[in-house]
Amino acid sequence: MPSFPLVSHASPDRIIAWRDGAPVTVREFLADVGALAALLPSGGHVFNVCRDRYRFAVGLCATLVAGKVSLLPSTYTPQTVRELQRFAPDAFCLHDADDCDIALPRFRYALPGPSAHTASSDEAAPLIDGERVMAYVFTSGSTGTPVPHRKTWGFLVRNVRAAAARLGIAETAAGTLVGTVPPQHMYGFESTVLLALIGAIAFSNAQPFYPSDIRRALEAVPAPRILVTSPIHLRALLSSEPALPSASLILSATAPLSEKLATQAETRLQAPLMEIYGSTETGQIATRRTAHGAAWELFPDVVLTARPAQDDADEEQMWAAGGHVEAPVRMSDALELIDGRHFLLHGRKADLVNIAGKRTSLAYLNHQLAAIPGVEDGVFFMPGDAPTNAAAQSPDAQDRAAVQRLVALVVAPSLAPAELQRSLRERIDAAFMPRPLLFVDALPRNATGKLPHDTLAELIAALLARRGGASAGASRIGTSVPKTEPVDTAHAPIQFAIAAGHPALPGHFPGRPIVPGVVLLDHAIAQIGTALGRMLDIRAIGSAKFTAPVAPGEALTLTFRCDEGGAIRFTIRAGERIAAAGVLTERQAP
Repeated sequence: MPSFPLVSHASPDRIIAWRDGAPVTVREFLADVGALAALLPSGGHVFNVCRDRYRFAVGLCATLVAGKVSLLPSTYTPQTVRELQRFAPDAFCLHDADDCDIALPRFRYALPGPSAHTASSDEAAPLIDGERVMAYVFTSGSTGTPVPHRKTWGFLVRNVRAAAARLGIAETAAGTLVGTVPPQHMYGFESTVLLALIGAIAFSNAQPFYPSDIRRALEAVPAPRILVTSPIHLRALLSSEPALPSASLILSATAPLSEKLATQAETRLQAPLMEIYGSTETGQIATRRTAHGAAWELFPDVVLTARPAQDDADEEQMWAAGGHVEAPVRMSDALELIDGRHFLLHGRKADLVNIAGKRTSLAYLNHQLAAIPGVEDGVFFMPGDAPTNAAAQSPDAQDRAAVQRLVALVVAPSLAPAELQRSLRERIDAAFMPRPLLFVDALPRNATGKLPHDTLAELIAALLARRGGASAGASRIGTSVPKTEPVDTAHAPIQFAIAAGHPALPGHFPGRPIVPGVVLLDHAIAQIGTALGRMLDIRAIGSAKFTAPVAPGEALTLTFRCDEGGAIRFTIRAGERIAAAGVLTERQAP
């Protein structure tokens, strides 16, 4: 296999990164790589957890130049770290944080200042043998043990070159990547770091999470800008930030995107949105412009082939091969071929559910739930794996337990349960109505916007136990909202504004005053108390999220509802943006 350069930029003076608003040239980047490579400890495997995207990229390249291999798991739990150590006993952790407590030998990467390195020559970027293993990317196996997937430098180069050509980056050789997803995840690894190195463009070191941070990260780099994000980040950005800088391209992955959200994103950011399809095993193999249709287009030379099932399953299996895919890979998704180049995605096979002889996918149900006005986030879950105490059940109870029922979690602070159920019945078959439908303040999404199965299962088990001892596996809750479900009382919206002369504004912040979150919270408590005709005695603030900045004098709308458990759920909007939301709990009278 041939060798490929570490970076593909035509000149050492080209900008390869923007670090806290300052440009970094290829010359400076390669100097940082060489300096770190000379300092790395002797272990052959590097667990790179650097939070700063520039440090991660330098660490990734220094690891490769030093003849070592990067380890990229999807989580950093103690169990995952123990499994990594079993896989690679010589592994050490490369980090850039004061509070790193990962139980491996640790090496802190303290990056020099932006002007600390100047190369003494125009030496070309080092050539790396295409057969060299660059990284092991880990996915969660069925037993919970991380499964390693070997990635050679040649595989990654061919994959990213195909992606750059499909996205038009190969022709422009211009742009800066701004990513909301971490570089340790396969999508972030390919699209926020490797796409810059191999596609000869630049990347931002920022890893913004909140909508206002994403807007500022885009504003901090020059056009053309490429936003690399996920549906959960994109939805929050569009609902919270009224003014956004233009982009030249938007990339989305990790979960299917609706045509409506894609169209909104293209309009607001004035750029085409491309969804990326692939897997850890195959890398990226297809794209679609979601606003223009549901069909996916394969990369050149990549082929999907239907084969008969190898077990008792009644469906054929789809295999990907060709192009950069080094060996045929069986796909875990339900794919429908349209022709030799195009296909439809019907969700993961593991997401398919069959209830009372009717069939659908969790992805479809999640899409319908999220499309209901007032729903900020939501997910369906099939609790079929938890054990039940069958011996303690009556025959009738055992019969009911044999029928699997779906559970749904929803974040919808402005909707009452009955209202949401009515909307959901209009969209999905009655067999798939969740029993129960649980309202929560937020879903436990990780940095890429995904919901880890085990985390979700634990949350649902705890919620069901709180409702009366039922576990996530004992799905025997009635078809309507039970009496234990809070009955909400909604109140009329309240209009208010924070005056420009408020004493908290001069220092928050000079030249560009923003209403502090604590001031919004204080006004919400006071306004709710006035509406209820009493002074609120708040025992606890269950949650308080401030998702968009509020300017002095800006017109605000406060909505709230009270439930039987004593919780008061409130939302503050500034026009179409959600500025703040939370849950208050009153102290119970003796």
